[in-house]
Amino acid sequence: MQPQPRLENPAGLLPGAAEAIQTLWKIANQGGLPTKTVQLVHMRASQINGCSFCVDSGWRHAANGAESYERLFAVSAWRDAPYFSDAERAALALAECVTRLADRPDPVPDDVWDEAAKYYEPKQLAALLLVISTTNVFNRINVSIRQPVGSWG
Repeated sequence: MQPQPRLENPAGLLPGAAEAIQTLWKIANQGGLPTKTVQLVHMRASQINGCSFCVDSGWRHAANGAESYERLFAVSAWRDAPYFSDAERAALALAECVTRLADRPDPVPDDVWDEAAKYYEPKQLAALLLVISTTNVFNRINVSIRQPVGSWG
């Protein structure tokens, strides 16, 4: 049985909040990152945070954008799966570190940052950080209120 939400989405209850978050997401997606990279990073952060709402909507949007099911199903095992480019692997590693800031003394180690910087220019790195951070905002809201899978429309 699917849980009922505890609360209407807080971004919808506070005037301007939903628009501000959506504006941040839109700006992040204008940073020159490949759409597929954005989708993979969104999926991985959402998996880590246990956001079933975002995992569900994320794979559906990615599949509609011609992302392969093999890649979508392998995101959680990206290190060992053959489907990802070196640039995508660098983005996924950064997404994991930024999402799990409290898991290590050096939350984003230099080797992870340097690897991402090999493939992404500063504007793209900025966009990548905003995509990861905004995904974490979505995840934290949805997990906290128990947003039902499929209720995104």
